[in-house]
Amino acid sequence: MSDRVRGSNRPMRRLRSAKIVATLGPASSSRERLRALFDAGVDVFRLNFSHGTHDQHRLLFEEIRRIEADTGRPIGILADMQGPKLRLGDFADGRVEIAAGARFRLDLEPTPGDQGRAPLPHPEIFEALAPGTDLLLDDGKVRLRVTDCGADFAETEVIVGGTLSNHKGVNVPQAVLPISAITAKDRADLSFALEQGADWIALSFVQRPEDVAEGRKLIGNAAGLMVKLEKPAAIGRLDEIIDLADALMVARGDLGVEMPPEDVPSVQKHIIHACRVAGKPVIVATQMLESMITAPTPTRAEASDVATAVYEGADAVMLSAETAVGQYPVEAVTMMDRIARRVQIDPLYFATLDASRMPPEHTNSDAISAAACQVAATVGAAAIVSFTSSGATALRAARERPAAPILVLTPNLATARRLALLWGAHCVHLADIKNFNDMVQKAVRTAHREEIAGSGQRVVITAGVPFGTPGSTNVLRIAWIDR
Repeated sequence: MSDRVRGSNRPMRRLRSAKIVATLGPASSSRERLRALFDAGVDVFRLNFSHGTHDQHRLLFEEIRRIEADTGRPIGILADMQGPKLRLGDFADGRVEIAAGARFRLDLEPTPGDQGRAPLPHPEIFEALAPGTDLLLDDGKVRLRVTDCGADFAETEVIVGGTLSNHKGVNVPQAVLPISAITAKDRADLSFALEQGADWIALSFVQRPEDVAEGRKLIGNAAGLMVKLEKPAAIGRLDEIIDLADALMVARGDLGVEMPPEDVPSVQKHIIHACRVAGKPVIVATQMLESMITAPTPTRAEASDVATAVYEGADAVMLSAETAVGQYPVEAVTMMDRIARRVQIDPLYFATLDASRMPPEHTNSDAISAAACQVAATVGAAAIVSFTSSGATALRAARERPAAPILVLTPNLATARRLALLWGAHCVHLADIKNFNDMVQKAVRTAHREEIAGSGQRVVITAGVPFGTPGSTNVLRIAWIDR
């Protein structure tokens, strides 16, 4: 099967079902590098609003849309909000060493810290503390245990000592903090990202379903709402959060700080399974090919880590520092693409996905989507063609994890861009269909033009009648490619 964009030798469609998300930064912001990353396999670009100015992000939006126009391929843009940042204040000498067993005080006093105390300018943290609560400083390198506390102080014992310096981060894994997941900076960044046409908004520091509901009020339906799972408290209410979100991100780096590292793999597997049950896209993120920040090839353990996420059925795998600040951003994307392709040609890949397939829900849409996948497998169809305006039909098809690619045809460009994240979906933006015959003709022509199906092959078509009605999937049709 050909793998070319019309009129060039560049990839037209990805020969893998799992998608690739790449974070942009100083190493990947030029026009040439952006195009090279797309050609190497990026499906969604992540803009990290913890860094950069609005002017810098605006230029990235413009460059990505130029690539989209040039290639004719819908590209997703994920705007990732910073969220609250809980940090220590300053130390008189810039840094201190504290030893295990020592006593250490945290308080609201702005006086620079020393070896026995440090300012912690976050009253909401003290409000959530109780004797026995652990505090993790500097990504868990230093661990304190609260022995006494009040509204403006905490006396602690140093459980794991080390070096502390100005503005190191603070984590409170055993407590739900009385703090909103959306800061004033996030509100400004979110408004800007929506104005620029972001397809996804990712919320950080989500602890409870109420945080997601707050985000939904701000985003509405202007973009997809993605929840980053970073806090153990959110895992405890996972089903409620999935129900309110449009997609999830397994932020393993942050989870690994706040929970034992040995727990993270099983939590990742549980989240992926829960998202598949709900039919919501899920990204596995953080430290996937981290050695490629400074090396042209990954470790074997990293390659296995990426492959595991793909085998588990994740919709997408994400690169962070590897493409944002790394020395080999294009090579990192190329490697991730190669790993995902290699997994997909393994007979165990679809056997594993089939073994974990969930029964369809008792709805017309799920019944048709499940039947389409079964029919496609039975007749050896080259593709499942999903007509959709809102994306709901494609989401249900992807939930089944079919072996045949999912050709998503939509009159809504925003839907095509958003579904660039979806497992197995090859999205095409085209004019709305007029009637049933028009539907079949467009499905056949597009499948042939996009080189997804050749002459003499069949495609399975799903759609909703009346056309253009969201959530009304009720038609299944088999069609031949006769050209």
